[in-house]
Amino acid sequence: MEFYIVDVFAEGKYSGNQLAVFVCRSIPADAEMQQIAREINFSESAFILSDKESEGGWPVRIFTPASEVDFAGHPTLGAADVIRRRLLPAPTQGHGRPKAGAGREAQAPAVQVRLRLKAGSIPVDFSADEEAPVWMRQIPPRFGSTLPAPVLAETLGLPVEAIDGRFPIQEVSTGLPHILVPLRSLDFLKQAKVDKARYFGLIEKTWAKNILVFCLQGRTESHGISVRMFADVLGIAEDPATGSGNGCLAGYLVKHRCLGADSIDVVSGQGHEIGRPSLLFLQAAAEGGEIRVRVGGRVFEVASGTWGAG
Repeated sequence: MEFYIVDVFAEGKYSGNQLAVFVCRSIPADAEMQQIAREINFSESAFILSDKESEGGWPVRIFTPASEVDFAGHPTLGAADVIRRRLLPAPTQGHGRPKAGAGREAQAPAVQVRLRLKAGSIPVDFSADEEAPVWMRQIPPRFGSTLPAPVLAETLGLPVEAIDGRFPIQEVSTGLPHILVPLRSLDFLKQAKVDKARYFGLIEKTWAKNILVFCLQGRTESHGISVRMFADVLGIAEDPATGSGNGCLAGYLVKHRCLGADSIDVVSGQGHEIGRPSLLFLQAAAEGGEIRVRVGGRVFEVASGTWGAG
């Protein structure tokens, strides 16, 4: 198999979320894909199961070091970017450094790559502007149960007053469920530390297994909100950049009018606490009885090779 290492939701190489993308000429066994993902040990690895489009899209499967997932954001963007560069007839060169405001415009796509994931069909749009983000339209969010603040505060090693009581702690999914926990300040967000025993006890009873904490403060002037995500059940102690979780958050921000409007266009910062600063562009709006969600970011290729060629 050919493989590519890419950084997704990055401002440049060696930031954002690392991803290994494999192009499979024949489909590996499930157990082998899981072993490879464990060997790579990134948050996720993506397997493009054919070097040709079929049935209206490109078949892709996604594995964390511990298990397969139906959907994840940075593997979706990263796999689509590899398809565009390496498998389409006229690949283009890499994305450059962002222009001011580049993430805030929903331009008509010059190229669209559609992935067939276990969660469903996901379109990924590429602009003619090489410095513009890559965008995916996620499945409309589903909103699940709300959870008590004291339980989540204990799980995150925080005082209960750290929880922002203006908004609910709620399970949300745009393909991969997350528990969204609003915090009152950036200081509380930085202090969060998962109590693993309490975490595994909590998720025995919940639909969502990943915990995404956020606050309505940015770490820098370019960020509108700040995020961290924890998913020990998937073998991910903390994720550098979570496209699926930020998609859930985009829908949540609209539903609960956290930013005071029925639509949002905001930049999310993540990964700083683990040395992988990431930038995610979030757009969402309530339209026709559902919430439409788009998540964007930049992809930088770091390395390529042949798996098992040694």
